[in-house]
Amino acid sequence: METNSISKSIFFLYFCFIILVNLQLIQCGVTYDKKAIIINGQRRILISGSIHYPRSTPDMWEDLIMKAKEGGLDVIQTYVFWNGHEPSPGNYYFEGRYDLVRFIKTVQKAGLYVHLRIGPYVCAEWNFGGFPVWLKYVPGISFRTDNEPFKMAMQGFTQKIVQMMKSESLYETQGGPIILSQIENEYGSEAKAFGAAGQAYMNWAATMAVRLDTGVPWVMCKEDDAPDPVINACNGFYCDAFTPNKPYKPTMWTEAWSGWFTEFGGTVHQRPVEDLAFAVARFIQKGGSFINYYMYHGGTNFGRTAGGPFITTSYDYDAPIDEYGLTRQPKYGHLKELHRAIKLSERALVSADPIVTSLGTYQQAHVFTSGSGDCAAFLSNFNSKSAARVMFNNMHYNLPPWSISILPDCRNAVFNTAKVGVQTSQMQMLPSNSQLLSWETFDEDMSSLGEDRMINSFGLLEQINVTRDSSDYLWYITSVEINPSESFLNGGEWPTLTVGSKGHAMHVFINGQLSGSARGTRENRRFTYTGKVNMRAGTNRIALLSIAVGLPNNGAHYETWSTGVLGPVELHGLKEGKRDLTWQKWSYQVGLKGEAMNVVSPNGVSSAEWMQASLAAQKQQPLTWFKVMNCQKIASD
Repeated sequence: METNSISKSIFFLYFCFIILVNLQLIQCGVTYDKKAIIINGQRRILISGSIHYPRSTPDMWEDLIMKAKEGGLDVIQTYVFWNGHEPSPGNYYFEGRYDLVRFIKTVQKAGLYVHLRIGPYVCAEWNFGGFPVWLKYVPGISFRTDNEPFKMAMQGFTQKIVQMMKSESLYETQGGPIILSQIENEYGSEAKAFGAAGQAYMNWAATMAVRLDTGVPWVMCKEDDAPDPVINACNGFYCDAFTPNKPYKPTMWTEAWSGWFTEFGGTVHQRPVEDLAFAVARFIQKGGSFINYYMYHGGTNFGRTAGGPFITTSYDYDAPIDEYGLTRQPKYGHLKELHRAIKLSERALVSADPIVTSLGTYQQAHVFTSGSGDCAAFLSNFNSKSAARVMFNNMHYNLPPWSISILPDCRNAVFNTAKVGVQTSQMQMLPSNSQLLSWETFDEDMSSLGEDRMINSFGLLEQINVTRDSSDYLWYITSVEINPSESFLNGGEWPTLTVGSKGHAMHVFINGQLSGSARGTRENRRFTYTGKVNMRAGTNRIALLSIAVGLPNNGAHYETWSTGVLGPVELHGLKEGKRDLTWQKWSYQVGLKGEAMNVVSPNGVSSAEWMQASLAAQKQQPLTWFKVMNCQKIASD
C-alpha cells in the first residue's frame, strides 16, 4: 500500500473514533440493534435490490446501478459465484462478467452500499448451486455438512473473497460500500436433513465467517438457528410474520421475490406490483427495516450457467429492471414512489415500535413516533375484496382492497400500495433486418462421430463423471447385430428400443438417422424413451445423445445425483425376445463438433461455415446450430 493510502486510512479511523457530538462518542462502522442496521451511529431503513454481476455485462453495470439508485435503492445485493471464479482448483478468474471488484466499485461510485452474499453456496437457479464441479471429486467430500474436505475448500474460497475485498478497501470500515455479508444460503431445510452434522456445520460456518473480521455484520437467510452475532433473515413472497431469533436483532428480508424464474416450456410468471408493494409496506409496518428485491434486475444466464435443471437462459424474474436493462413499468415507478414514502417516514420508523389500533374488522393503523416529534402512520386494509373508509386522527381515509396507505406526517397519505399512477410500458422485440436474412445455421456433422476422442467401457457410465461438465452433451454409442432371418426385415413390425435415463434429455439415432427424442422435467429428471427402431440385417449403430440441461442447484447431497443414460437399454421384439444392451461395450464421445469449432463465440471467432436460413430451410438436418445477429428491443407506451 502506498504511503498516501496509509495516511488516508489513518485519517478515516481517526475521524471516526474521535468525533464528539453533545459529548457522546459516535460509533463508527456497521452494527445493529433490534430496530435496524446502524451505519456510523445512525439507524437506517435500507431498500436493497439484487443485481448479479455475471447475469449482465460490464458495459451494463453502471446503467443498471444508476437506475437502481433512481428507483430509490440504498443497497445492491449480489451473490459471489464460486464456479465462475475458480473453474479449476487454485486457478482464479476475476475478469469480464466475473470482475467482482469492478462491479462493487461501480456500486460505490454511484453512492450505494453493497450486501455481499459470499455463500459460497448460492442456489440462485445457477449451475450446480454455484459450486465448481471439480469440488465433487475431492476425495471424501460431502457438500454442506460437517465434512472436513468440504469445510476446508469452503473456508479457502471464502477467505479468498474476503481478503480480496479487504485489499481493495471495500468494507465500510475501510471507507468502502460493503455493509453486510452473508455466509451459507437458505440452510434451514438442509440442516434438518443432515441432523446433528448439519447443526455442527452451520455453527462452524458462522464462527468461521465472524473470525474473518470483516468489520460488518454477517447474515444467514432462512436459518432460524443462526448463532450470535449472525443475523437470521427471511426469504419469500411475504415476510410480515417473520421474527428474528433474538430480540436484539433487526428484522431483515433478504429476498422479497419480485416474480419467479422460468422453466423451459413453463409459464412466464408475473407478480402484480400492487401485491409486491403491499407485501413490502406490510413488512415495514410490522417493524422490518431491511428489504431486498430478488431480483431487481434478473438478467441472463449466459453460456451454461443456468441450473435447475431446465431453467431458461432468461432470468428476467419479472423484475423492476427487465432482462435487457430497461425499466419495467409500472413496477419500477410504483416501487420508486413506495420507497420515497418509506424514506419520508424513516426517522419515525427507526425510533420506536409501532402502536397498533383497530380501524375496523380488517383495518388497522400502525403509528410510529420519535422523541423529537416525528410521526408516521401506515393504514392497512387486509380485506382482499372490499374497500374501506376509515377514521384516523379525526380524518377520513379511503383504503382500496388489500392495500396500505403511508402517512409520513400522520395526516397526509402520500402513497397507497393499490393505487398505481405510473403508465404501463410494453416491450416488443423486432429484428433490425428481415427475419429471413437475420438467421444463419450450421449443421452438426455426424459422419465423423466416433472417429476420435472416444472412451470405451463395458456398461453405461454416469454422464458428469465423463464430461466433468465441460459440455452439456455426451454420446453413448454401441452396435447391435441383427440376424437376416428376423421377421421384421420381411415386412414385420420393427423392434422396440427402451432407454432409461436419469436426465435430462436425449436424442436417439439409429444408423445415423434420428429415431426419436425424450426428456424429463425439473421436478422429475428421470424418463424412459420407448420407440420403434428401423434396423437392418447386419451391424446397426445406436447413438444416444444425452443432454444435461443445467446441473442441480439444491437438495441434500445433490453432488451425488446421477445424470445421463444409466439404463436399462433393451431391444424388444427380436426372435430371442428381449436383448439387454446395458452391459455390452459402449463408446463415449464428449461434446458436439460445433462446440469444438467454437460456433458459440460472441466475437465470431470460429472455423464454422454458416449458411443463410433461406438455404438451410431446404435441408432436413436433425442437429442444427442457429445464430441471429443485430436484434434490438423497441419500447412503446
